[in-house]
Amino acid sequence: DEATDPSISEENWECIQRFCDQVNADTEGPLFALRLLAHKIQSPQEREALHALTVLETCVNNCGDRFHSEMAKFRFLNELIKVLSPKYYGIWSSEKVKSRVTEVIFSWTVWFPQEVKIQDAYQMLKKQGIVKEDPKLPEDKILPPPSPRPQNSIFDTDEEKSKLLARLLKSSHPEDLQAANRLIQSVIKEEQEKSAQVSRRVNTISEVSENVKRMDELLENYRRQELSPADQETLEALFQRCEKLRPLLFRLASEAVADEEALAEILQANDKLSQALGQYRQVVASQ
Repeated sequence: DEATDPSISEENWECIQRFCDQVNADTEGPLFALRLLAHKIQSPQEREALHALTVLETCVNNCGDRFHSEMAKFRFLNELIKVLSPKYYGIWSSEKVKSRVTEVIFSWTVWFPQEVKIQDAYQMLKKQGIVKEDPKLPEDKILPPPSPRPQNSIFDTDEEKSKLLARLLKSSHPEDLQAANRLIQSVIKEEQEKSAQVSRRVNTISEVSENVKRMDELLENYRRQELSPADQETLEALFQRCEKLRPLLFRLASEAVADEEALAEILQANDKLSQALGQYRQVVASQ
């Protein structure tokens, strides 16, 4: 909280360094740090989000491979993407924050070329037109003072809740303030549930894609009678895992009925999965 305090205009490097030290000292440090940073980067307060991005970049420079490994997972990358996506927080995130998030992800594609998920996430942003061209990376990491915070909040997407919250916060009655707190918590919970759905969808579709690709390779070798006993076991395990992924895709589809783009992705993954399972039955099970 001190390192990302929106009331200060300059970075608090002492607090940032203490945060990095704590990340390095704790076994679960990178995981917990990235959860906290994701929350701060999604803040409707521009200065808080920009401070959090500075903390993130400092951790990348100072917290080593464990941090890099956790940061390169879809679980965290999705949280950054939501700041840019108009379907999530992109509708109220400031242009300065969105520009900085884009710079961060792009810089990782340069510095961590071996991290496939970072590359995939950035290419997806370009494909969807959210990123139109590669940003120019700043020559240094010390940014100019951020502009004053905007008044936007997650309630701006729901006018009725926004008016209700404003009325409750103006009240001097304790019960109204308690109701305002409950309303805020319910909206945050809804956003967290949406985030979890997106994370499940991205991770499942990614697993389907990787499994189908590997199955196709092994089936091709099977047709040529060039499959080792170990690869045969791998092929069978992949088939069993893909069978279990099918009901998971159906559940994801039922969650995404209101999101045409997400539903299309799920159905496309399901088609690929069905084809791979059909090929397996035709080539292997029939023999």
